[in-house]
Amino acid sequence: MEHSRPSLQKGLLPRHVQLMALGGMIGTGIFKGSADTIHIAGPSVVLTYLLGGALLFLIMAALAEMALAYPGENVQHLIRRAFGFRWSFLVGWLYWANWTLVTVVELLAAGSFLRYWMPSVPLWLLALGCALLIIVLNLFPVRYYGETEFWLAGLKVAALVVFILLGAGMWFGVIEGANGDPWARYATYDTWFPHGVGGMISALLVVVFSYGGAELIGVAVTEMKDADRVLPRVIKTTIWRVIGFYVLPIAIICGIMPWNAVSAENSPFVQVLEATGISGAAHVMNAILLIAVLSAANTGVYATSRLLFSMAEQGEASRRLLRTTRHGVPLYGMGMVALCIAAGVVGAYLAPGRIIGELMTIPGFTVLIVWMMIGAAQLKLRPNYDTNPFFRVKGFPYTTSIAVVSLGAIWVSFLFQREHRIGSVLCLMILAILAMYGSIKEKQRRLPEQNIDEQSA
Repeated sequence: MEHSRPSLQKGLLPRHVQLMALGGMIGTGIFKGSADTIHIAGPSVVLTYLLGGALLFLIMAALAEMALAYPGENVQHLIRRAFGFRWSFLVGWLYWANWTLVTVVELLAAGSFLRYWMPSVPLWLLALGCALLIIVLNLFPVRYYGETEFWLAGLKVAALVVFILLGAGMWFGVIEGANGDPWARYATYDTWFPHGVGGMISALLVVVFSYGGAELIGVAVTEMKDADRVLPRVIKTTIWRVIGFYVLPIAIICGIMPWNAVSAENSPFVQVLEATGISGAAHVMNAILLIAVLSAANTGVYATSRLLFSMAEQGEASRRLLRTTRHGVPLYGMGMVALCIAAGVVGAYLAPGRIIGELMTIPGFTVLIVWMMIGAAQLKLRPNYDTNPFFRVKGFPYTTSIAVVSLGAIWVSFLFQREHRIGSVLCLMILAILAMYGSIKEKQRRLPEQNIDEQSA
């Protein structure tokens, strides 16, 4: 069954990759995390999602340009080319930790959505069942993963379109259920910004967590067919679609319901549909939300196993992680991911009421770092491209520089916010450990080279 040749299959089609990026982004962050952002910022959270979308666009454009300049290289390869082994090691493991946590959060969210129908079943048991399903799916060849994710993500997109149409009907009075006048909630500064501009900025961390996943295109590029031809189109269309699928639903929710009436216990999407009075609508939406977070978890397991394989190729992880099945699936990488998911399930058993909220903070920090490194890599590499890619970021270096500085400012600001203190400390600890271990690994790599130089001398 095992196959020791260290190679992955090129089985992902453009439509797979495009829906995969959407699948990674449209998950817990929008369907469950949106309740947190609404509480933090009120209706001004709409502007927060627009600001986050603008930064996302600039970073993904930089990624597309570099991927075309250096065909076949993923995000980690590009960062290593720009800044060397130490930074590649740091970002690779940090990004792996990020997506491992995201996957755990998505599976726990899936368990919480199942409890809508089975409130007596413990969260950890439901999350464990979901985890087993996703891991088995990812043991099949990559083309099956791509096809499964294509349809799951497509269902999420269709559900959001239906929600937007129903919400628009409620907004304009065609369907009953709106609580008050939606237009009045966007009429004045006080209704827009109940917590001031600071509230709008404070919601950015959860918003960045929500948008995290777009950069998975840069992970999947090594398994993408005709990447140089389709990558720019995939990135452009993905970004515009996801901004629309985030901004419009959130604007509708904040218009139909008072921002302080949104419950953190259930998804705002389910709450809005319950208000319509349409029989079974809330149950249908909850089922779709369940599929949505399972889709995002599916993408997370794919990403984490491939990241481990990529790091093993670069000498930044054990060579054992290069072991693949006969279908080209990273065997030991999948096993390591499964162990981490099991640890998350144990956490759900020990602290079921707090674990989702605590875990969602850390990926927001790590996504900010990865995005900053993508932008910084473009600033470093562009003057030295070997080829002239047909897609180039306009306004360079100003646009990329603005994005990197803005992301850095957001990251620093959250280090000093009380509500993010636990996440800040954990993130800084992870950074420190990875930086120290990366330095040790780099010195170990240099020793053989020094010995060769001494012998030749």
